[in-house]
Amino acid sequence: MTLSRDSILAAVREKPDRLTNKDLARALGVKGDDRRELRAMLKDMVESETLVISSRKTYRETSDFPSVMVIKVTGLDEHGEMIGEPETWKGTGTRPQVVVREEGGSKKSKGHKSASVGVGSRALCRIKRKDDLVIGVVLKRLGSGPQQSLGILIQTARGWSIQPIDKKARDSYRPNKVPEGTENNTLVSYQRGRKQDRGGSRNATIIEILGSASDPKAASMISLQEHNIPLGFDDDVIKEAKALKLPKLDKYREDLRKLPLITIDPVDAKDFDDAIFAQRDEDNRNKGGWIVWVAIADVAAFVTPGSALDKAAREKGNSVYLPDRVEPMLPHELSSDLCSLRPHEDRACMAVMMRFRADGSKLSHKFHRGLMRSHARLTYNQAQEAFEGNPGATAETVIDILKDIWDAYQCMSKAREQRAPLAINMPERRVNLTETGEVKSITVRPSLPANKLIEEYMVMANVAAAEALGSKGVTTIVRVHEPPKHEKLQGLSDFLPAMGLKWSLGEKASTKRFNKLLAAAEEKDLSEAIGMSVLRSQSQAVYSPDGKGHFGLNLTDYAHFTSPIRRYADLVVHRALIKAFRLGEDGTSDSENVRLKEIAEHISDTERRAMAAERDAKDRYIAAYLEDKIGAEFPARINGVTKFGLFITLDETGADGLITARSLGDEYFVFDEKKKSLIGADSGGTYRFGQKVNARLIECSPITGGMIFDMLTKPEKGPKPKRNKGNYQGGGGRSHRKGGYKGRRK
Repeated sequence: MTLSRDSILAAVREKPDRLTNKDLARALGVKGDDRRELRAMLKDMVESETLVISSRKTYRETSDFPSVMVIKVTGLDEHGEMIGEPETWKGTGTRPQVVVREEGGSKKSKGHKSASVGVGSRALCRIKRKDDLVIGVVLKRLGSGPQQSLGILIQTARGWSIQPIDKKARDSYRPNKVPEGTENNTLVSYQRGRKQDRGGSRNATIIEILGSASDPKAASMISLQEHNIPLGFDDDVIKEAKALKLPKLDKYREDLRKLPLITIDPVDAKDFDDAIFAQRDEDNRNKGGWIVWVAIADVAAFVTPGSALDKAAREKGNSVYLPDRVEPMLPHELSSDLCSLRPHEDRACMAVMMRFRADGSKLSHKFHRGLMRSHARLTYNQAQEAFEGNPGATAETVIDILKDIWDAYQCMSKAREQRAPLAINMPERRVNLTETGEVKSITVRPSLPANKLIEEYMVMANVAAAEALGSKGVTTIVRVHEPPKHEKLQGLSDFLPAMGLKWSLGEKASTKRFNKLLAAAEEKDLSEAIGMSVLRSQSQAVYSPDGKGHFGLNLTDYAHFTSPIRRYADLVVHRALIKAFRLGEDGTSDSENVRLKEIAEHISDTERRAMAAERDAKDRYIAAYLEDKIGAEFPARINGVTKFGLFITLDETGADGLITARSLGDEYFVFDEKKKSLIGADSGGTYRFGQKVNARLIECSPITGGMIFDMLTKPEKGPKPKRNKGNYQGGGGRSHRKGGYKGRRK
């Protein structure tokens, strides 16, 4: 056989990952001096990434799979099978898809309690090919694997260094290799190594160059990357979205275009996925009652089970809203066009008509699938002005509709007051940016009656969806918020007496009890501090196919139905309604139905990561806003107390920062966990949770969002702490007097 690149490839393809250079020489009949040429050709083919050489010195084609490799499970296909991709891939193009199967088949066998791997798992798999499928048979479940981190690449006198963006990170890293042309102060993703150089710094490998850390919009980019938020959409998803058309009226879809539905949203809303309308109920059997319509964009008409759009939406789980951008769950062609209920344009919708009694309780509901047309687009402010008798030009055209919407809300509010949902009123701050991305101001979003009106309309539509599916015996994904755990309530009960408030553990926790506590806190000017404590005492709301009610809303049945543009849970509920009430052929698929639990767990995770990314981005933007105010003094409130210091929140901007225990003065401070206080060991001077203070900004990092302050307010007078075992705790790293910490000398 003639020695050539083609002959080498042909031999490797016959037995991938099994032939060494000696094996190839025998297979190709290469002898004598020709072996030197074979070795040179193999080296060249590896360097050009035509071939890959394994740790066993065997060869395979770069675009082919080894016999065994690590696969990361990324999701489920339309048949309910796990799919994944190689953790490392040197082939051309995107990473190929692998069907991941347990030994004995793709699905749980009889008596098999649980799969060893699930979405997000890593597994060592034996690779098989069957027709066009690449199948990875699980040999062993692996741990989480090497983690990628984000950092800033900085050029120092000693060379390049990677400074982690994590607030808690203390060490920097030496990159093994810096790509040519990389500039100083560049944001990179990197993988930490184990080796240390002579100076003690650990090495790291740069995975990707992400852009300049000085870019004003780097805060959002860092937050998205740090929390592994999927960005953008693949070409096949965009192609599918661009090919979609508005559905026509048919046997499933009613003409609802004459209903005078309107949208009311924030002034900066980019998409409009809900519209409302109300009218008096003319039925004599329901005197004083109301008929309320809530129409929601019919996303299910466009995003069908198993489609490329569906897979992308499920992977993202929800949209992510940052100060300078939205990372949408669905492409622009849907989220801002076909599924956006823009005024005076025909749009497909899922709608619920609800009838309410004069006392505000819901009498009945019925779901429809239709074609609608919004009659007006209003902001919360425009609607509120109209409710107060001062309609602007836009509201004036629909003033009669708005009056009925308001009157219906007044009726519905009666039942809401009886229900008494948890009423924690925490200020929501908005970061306002210039066109170039710099922060120009931090403002508190107003909480208007118009906001509460829309909230109540949406809550009741969500209740109707859950009740409707429950009446049909349909299991779907619902919103679950369990009552607070005893240990959380114990902590609340322990510290409230120090604030002049109390919580009895002997009585059952209820929203009415919490609301009574919040009202008492407001009288003592402690609304925000106690509101935060009550919020921290609550359980995490999650998605689940097992309905356990919603404690915070004080509701037995609750599902998310009203935002399928931005939440995958709502899309699942829409499909369930379509199937249960025979509103089309595009309802819940069998494969989706059998994996509701896994989908619920996944979208609960994506919701948490989105919330974390949104919070971190806001922290970074606020830090950037305050960066040039080092040395300035700010009024604040203590919102957290730990053994190592005090966490404070600035009154004006809502910025969070730390005052370390060792910076509080000459005295040793004792951490009292029950009272959530740091207490001077000698004087009894106390810094407590909820206390108003003044602080000076001394450090500010827009990259991490971290801020350090000095305390300017003297501690409150109080009794000296008892020196019980374990009582003396503090922060900063230097201990004395059974764990007490001495403050820094000023």
